[in-house]
Amino acid sequence: MSEEIFQKNVLGEDLEPCSKDPITGWFRDGCCNTDNLDRGVHTVCAKLTNKFLEWSKNSGNDLITPHPELNFPGLKEGDCWCVCAATYAQSIEAGTACKVFLKKTNYKTLEVVSLEKLKLYAIDLS
Repeated sequence: MSEEIFQKNVLGEDLEPCSKDPITGWFRDGCCNTDNLDRGVHTVCAKLTNKFLEWSKNSGNDLITPHPELNFPGLKEGDCWCVCAATYAQSIEAGTACKVFLKKTNYKTLEVVSLEKLKLYAIDLS
């Protein structure tokens, strides 16, 4: 997993941790690291809102309901989570996108969502 440790964010800097509580990430390492096995491209560090969570659930991706058998706690408004890049792009189109952290969002996201669009929803725009 050494390649994941050195992944960059969308600003070209070292990727910062997204959330340890709840623990997030494709590798459940707290960061939006990814690899070729991550078909969902879980790379967008989002600060979740009820609007986004309800939209996601209604779109077939229930992030609210806990699944202890999968070590998934269920998410609530205010949690930070590495969401799928394509799902985030769809939420922008649906008008349900939540805020994102650019310094915590993996550069792989840029293959799906432009930096210009991400900046419109950025919490940490400097």
